Parts: sequence; C-alpha cells; structure tokens
Amino acid sequence: MRYVVYGAGAVGGVIGGRLAESGHDVVLIARGAHCEAIQKYGLEIQSPAGIVTVKVPAVEHPSEIAFADGDVVILTMKTQDTDAALNDLRDAAGTRVPVVCAQNGVENERLAARRFERVYAVPVRLPATHLDPGVVQADSSPVSGILDVGCYPSGVDDVAVALSGALGASTFNSRPDPGVMRHKYQKLLMNLANAIGAVCGPGSEARDLARRARQEALVCYRAAGIDSASDEEDRARRGSLITVGRIGDKPRRGSSTWQSLARGKRSVEVDWLNGEIVLLGRLHGVPTPVNAALQRVANEMARDGRPPGSMSVGELERAVG
Repeated sequence: MRYVVYGAGAVGGVIGGRLAESGHDVVLIARGAHCEAIQKYGLEIQSPAGIVTVKVPAVEHPSEIAFADGDVVILTMKTQDTDAALNDLRDAAGTRVPVVCAQNGVENERLAARRFERVYAVPVRLPATHLDPGVVQADSSPVSGILDVGCYPSGVDDVAVALSGALGASTFNSRPDPGVMRHKYQKLLMNLANAIGAVCGPGSEARDLARRARQEALVCYRAAGIDSASDEEDRARRGSLITVGRIGDKPRRGSSTWQSLARGKRSVEVDWLNGEIVLLGRLHGVPTPVNAALQRVANEMARDGRPPGSMSVGELERAVG
C-alpha cells in the first residue's frame, strides 16, 4: 500500500513521518511554506526521544499525484477544510480510493461517505504540535499515539487491518475496531474543552465550564440515541501508553484549536466540536448554552486574529453566563 497523508500538519505530519520512517511508501500533501520545507530539507520530527529528519515526498495538491490501485488516503486536516479537500481528492483519484478520517469530530466521515465508496474512521489519540514549517512534534514517546482503525459506520476489512498493522509497526499502538465510531463520539467529549484552552490558554482552571459542556453533550447523546464509549473503556484503552514529555526545554503548548490561533488562522474547528453538540441539541430539543457560547467566543477570536489565551477564565465564564 501507498499512504497519501492529506493535510500533513501536526497529526498528519507525525502519522506520515513515522510511517515513512518505518519504511512504508508515503506521500504527504501539505501547504505553502510547510510543503516547501519538507521538499527541500525533509520532515523533521521532534519527540522526547530525540529528533529525526525523514525524507518523504510532499506535494501541495492531490492533482500532483498519479493515484493507483493500492493507494490509501489518510485525511488529517481540520474539518473546516475537509469539504473542499474531498472535492479535490475526488477529482484527482476518483471515488474508489479508500479514505481514512484521522480527524477530530464526527462530521468528516459523513462528508467522505457522500463522495467515496470506502470510508474509515480513526479516533485520534495523538498529542502532536505543528507551529513551524517543516517541523512536527510527536509529544509522546516511545508510543506516539493510539490510532485504532475501523470501517465507517462499522466493521473492519482488509484495508483497516493492513493500515492498523502498518501503524502498529510505526511507533503507534493500533488495532482494528469494528465499533470505532463509539470511540470517536467519546473523543468528541474530550475535544469540547479545546475551545477553553484556546481562549484562555493551556492549563486554564475552567473545570466547571468543561464539566457543563460535557454534560450538555451527554444529554444530547441520550436524546439522539448515540452510543459512545464510556470513560472506563477509554481509560482501559489508553492505559499508560501515551506518555507526554518535554521536547527540549518546552512542554507541549496546546490543543489543535490552540495551535490554529497561535498560527494566526482565521478559522478554527469548533463548529464541528462544540457545534456538533449545538446541532444535536437543536435537532432533539436539548438546551446547549455552554457549547454555543464556547463556539461563538472561539470563532470570534479567530475572526479577529486574537492570539490564544487572550481571555481570562473569569471573562470566559461571564461570556458563557
């Protein structure tokens, strides 16, 4: 198999870089200065265990790739970029290429299934950072992350088994999981706090807001009949596999939403994290004021170009009400 990693930022860079480092055939799709740096110097992967530079092909657009049987596309961009990316991928590769959604939230699989015949889901338990061109950080070592693979909406097949095996041989812990979407919905519960860390800064003491956002989500899940993995299941799966350490003299700085604001992006993924809960609430008559407020404030910060950590916890609490 050849793995085409589409959106090779933090998560995609670590996945593609580690697969390539382990000898797998990989092509990265990245943007702008990041792609240029990879083409010129290779992809630098920093981790608590050290630094490696991997020579791996990189392009800026799917149209630059001659797709063939045996290719598997791993989507790793944020959801606000998925719709356009899928259209470009369909134009370049057709509808039969397997598409793997290694992304936060639960909308990406639905978007992909509208266009492609075989879609797969991966709950992303992978602490990673990307702030500088040509460089990604794998913040956990020796296991970079947990990346289970299943068919969407359920089941496993030969592609899921093969990808899981490749990941398992490339510093990740991975297994085929026929009920993978249960774990994606559980991961969504965790990602609801991304907005808090982005708005107020990593480590912000806003546990009550996070608890309230999560509680709204659980009520929505029950109203919608959504089956998510329990906290106990998630803890058992994680075990002690993920061990986040310092890279040089700096600790890990923040979530994917924090990183978007830190890079000056004018859009963040909260519409598909907190916004997913808001949508479920509106569909099923469940009030979701906390998630709606977190969604609004994070989007305002991105639109206005404000850096992460611009609000205090008290200010955010007042905005939420």
